[in-house]
Amino acid sequence: MKNCQDSNPDSSGQDSREASIRRVHVFITGRVQGVFFRAETKKQASGLSLKGWVKNLYDNKVEAVFEGRENNIKKMLDWCRKGPVLAHVREVEIVEESRPVVTGFEDFEIRY
Repeated sequence: MKNCQDSNPDSSGQDSREASIRRVHVFITGRVQGVFFRAETKKQASGLSLKGWVKNLYDNKVEAVFEGRENNIKKMLDWCRKGPVLAHVREVEIVEESRPVVTGFEDFEIRY
């Protein structure tokens, strides 16, 4: 079994570090607009070294894409279920993105 820090390609030709990268597309429902949800999401995601984006939707949901290490994605999703202090999250819909993850993300941003 390969160590996660081993940078040699595995039998599929994929670097083991890449294999531990996950991307999820998230839709958050509840009182999530006007409560600094996007700003706090950016702060949390950046602190976890995640890449992607977050934006408000016209139906009062927040949409986000998170890409990064599995354990950091899990922490981010746990945070999304609570949100910032003034938020009241009712539902978090998580859509797994297919592999392999191909990214053009350089960091985490707020989209408008």
